[in-house]
Amino acid sequence: MTTARDNLPRPPADLVTSDTALFLDADGTLLAFADDPEGVVVVDGLIETLDTIHDALDGALALVSGRAIAGLDRIFGRQRWAAAGQHGLERRDADGRLVTMPVDAEELARLRAIVHDVAIAMPGVRVEDKSWSVALHCRERPDHAAELDRVAPAIAARFPGFELQPGSYVYEFKPRGMDKGVAVAAFLDAAPFQGRRPVYLGDDLTDEHAFAVVNERGGASVRVGERTPSHAAFTLPSPADVHAWLNAVKAALTQGAARPR
Repeated sequence: MTTARDNLPRPPADLVTSDTALFLDADGTLLAFADDPEGVVVVDGLIETLDTIHDALDGALALVSGRAIAGLDRIFGRQRWAAAGQHGLERRDADGRLVTMPVDAEELARLRAIVHDVAIAMPGVRVEDKSWSVALHCRERPDHAAELDRVAPAIAARFPGFELQPGSYVYEFKPRGMDKGVAVAAFLDAAPFQGRRPVYLGDDLTDEHAFAVVNERGGASVRVGERTPSHAAFTLPSPADVHAWLNAVKAALTQGAARPR
């Protein structure tokens, strides 16, 4: 893992070729953060760029997010894209087949009630209910982060079927045994991703599981932002830089400049 902030190179546009399987995180990677998770904005031209890359890769493009798939569809409007939601608790294959992980509904209900009580006691902390997982966001009130650092692990310890996944000003309680790396590995074992070299872009600690899987499969991992340490081999400073890089990837693929290695 790298520990230096500035020693990672930017990814070249030809990192993505016609034999690539491309995986993209949403918040902090494709989307700039917003205090309210529902307030994110898709910049002009991004979806069209992703459509072109999706088609050039014969469908081997997937969103891999902490958001629910339904939320991704509301934002991007592309039910035909493969997607993993809630860190892989739900996964939509390229053929549209939906796979979900079983969750103890009673345990989740008790956890959800406690999480809502915490948010009520901390004005400005938001609850994001994702059906099979639940998260506390404090980006709007970062002064609550230290208290949530203390409270969230204690809550998770009371629910053996769940685990705490910290992120960027977010504390998510999700069922055990699933992460973004597991989701990416599942994609890579099926068409159209199977046999392709994986490339993964993500900004958060939750993306490190996917970085590790992609690296083990001979692929390339791209960290967005400056978080350290990281398993990533490349870096881009911000979502705006991701958009510019994706435009360069689109140009390379559509101009025939990218060839299988």
